Amino acid sequence: MLGGWISKSIPSDLLYYLDVKGQRKPVMNAADWQLKRKQIISGMEQVMGKLPSRQQLPPLNIIYLDSLKTAAYTRYNIRFTVAENEQLPAYLYVPQPKKQKQKRAAMLVLHGTGDAGKKLVDGESPLSNRAQAKELAQRGYVVIAPDYPSFGDLKDYDFTKDRYQSGTMKAIFNHMRCVDLLQARPEVDANRIGVIGHSLGGHNAMFVGAFDPRLKVIVASCGWTPFAYYNIGEEGSKRYGGRLGPWAQDRYMPLIRDKFNLDEKQIPFDFDEVIAALAPRAFFSNSPVNDTNFDVNGVKKGIQSASEVYRFLKAADNLQVRYPVAGHDFPTETRLQAYQFVDKILKHIPNSQELE
Repeated sequence: MLGGWISKSIPSDLLYYLDVKGQRKPVMNAADWQLKRKQIISGMEQVMGKLPSRQQLPPLNIIYLDSLKTAAYTRYNIRFTVAENEQLPAYLYVPQPKKQKQKRAAMLVLHGTGDAGKKLVDGESPLSNRAQAKELAQRGYVVIAPDYPSFGDLKDYDFTKDRYQSGTMKAIFNHMRCVDLLQARPEVDANRIGVIGHSLGGHNAMFVGAFDPRLKVIVASCGWTPFAYYNIGEEGSKRYGGRLGPWAQDRYMPLIRDKFNLDEKQIPFDFDEVIAALAPRAFFSNSPVNDTNFDVNGVKKGIQSASEVYRFLKAADNLQVRYPVAGHDFPTETRLQAYQFVDKILKHIPNSQELE
């Protein structure tokens, strides 16, 4: 439901690309769009750093630390290898076996900001409506929920000593390895995998979705608005050295400060472009009208822009947004709508009706 914000009369800059001479050309066909998409990814890499090579990766070497069995699933506390000398802690949820050995859909679940890390999406958040990993496991999905660097079991992560130019790119690489792990599971259908996240997890769901086409559906809750609309208030701006200061922390994208001077006009990508890079794959945004960080007016403009790409690719129904009357939250009704959207895209029949 796009809320009436789409106007076919306003051309989007997203439907133009730069040719080899640097001249602006209209996107006329699928090949043109692929050129534009590569330019969007290049803009993201200018801020995040290059995605490291995924050739000759080491084995995952999964270590099972402990497990918790419930009526619906077994949750494993694991660590696995993402690259040489790089380990990632995560929860892995495996639903109880079906009588018929059918492959299952799977979800990568990314937590929001909080010291507890992956525990937040397992139901240990002090806030309600954050337990997406547990809820999706109850619905019958195989789920992986990793820690973001500097949270959870990665709370002591040192960004100054790794090989990445940003914490964001480190997370993207980690999350792509999570998809590798899901695809390697015998009970997972490798062609039915999606990602969901709230806040920090919301924009990171979008980022990994842009870089990893294996993700067929992307859900972002309270995770984005164009940089020009991002708002942390006067006190927050002072604390972080500028309105976009939070984005420039080491754990996120420090080049926003060091290279692009905290100026959204200099940053070579924006969130409508990230959404466009997901197209024609399915994208669902939960964007509450009272979210004080991620201004809903910016979201509406971003959706208006990205929707032109979805229409161009004949996938308008794959772009969905909800505007609940709420603050920085993922309300139950909207969360259920997101889950039902994921069910539809991944052709999954939920085995739990707890949120129905």
